[in-house]
Amino acid sequence: MNSSDIVKKKIKQIEIRSNRLVNEGLGGKYQSTFKGRGMEFAEVREYQHGDDVRNIDWNVTARQQKPFVKVFTEEREMTVVFLIDMSASQSFGSLNQTKVSLAAEVVSVLAFSAIRNNDRVGMLSFTDSIEHVIRPKKGKNNILRMVNELLSFKPKGMKTSISTGLKAINEIWRKKAVIFLVSDFKDIGYEKDLMLTSKRHDLICINISDPREKAIPDIGMIDFYDAEYNKVYTVDSSSKKMMKAYYERMEELENNKKEIFQKSSVDVISLTTGETYLPQLVKFFSNRQKRKMLG
Repeated sequence: MNSSDIVKKKIKQIEIRSNRLVNEGLGGKYQSTFKGRGMEFAEVREYQHGDDVRNIDWNVTARQQKPFVKVFTEEREMTVVFLIDMSASQSFGSLNQTKVSLAAEVVSVLAFSAIRNNDRVGMLSFTDSIEHVIRPKKGKNNILRMVNELLSFKPKGMKTSISTGLKAINEIWRKKAVIFLVSDFKDIGYEKDLMLTSKRHDLICINISDPREKAIPDIGMIDFYDAEYNKVYTVDSSSKKMMKAYYERMEELENNKKEIFQKSSVDVISLTTGETYLPQLVKFFSNRQKRKMLG
């Protein structure tokens, strides 16, 4: 089986799994969580006791010589865009699943939930430059195209610039959209653009990590390949001093990331390769729904 056939098989598996999860309840949770873009004019009808007087249509009222009010319905149709980090670190994975393959599955589930809600879905992939843009459309063909790109696309860049992706989103999509930013957030200097995007759009960050980034086994000398900088680093995993410095640095980066998310007031879904993502998605939808009910 060649690489093309393997990708096609993987896409089919993801499609089947995604549809099953959507049918089993995630689709309904998505619909109840995300509001539309606003209120859309539907019709004019005769005033009834209890109607808001601010909605009286004075032109029709004058013609008919009795009060009429404007009726509005919620405009549910939205644009959902997946902003995907395709830098070299996304190809890392230690438990039979890379970060990008996990991203492909989660994007598929959320995208199928979106089209069930009659929303348009699109994607923008980035490294330290914009790699590719898939314009938002309805229907599953656009989703399968997105998944195919995530699994088979070879980006031109290797490094990460989250700011580049965020600036492109704000430039291309002027109207409010739901933006899912999928990355391991191994970057700095993107705080300002993250905050700006969260004010302009409904921004949700999907933070993907791998267990081996947080717990290195004690097996002596290990070569680490930094794909973004094309360098090999040798680390002595038996050295308590070296490991202490490594974990302190990882903790510092993690705390910095959390602080950025908190300051920007964005929702965050934290996922780990090799683990089921369903509980985290359910938790995210439940928390959003609770906040929606509380106003």
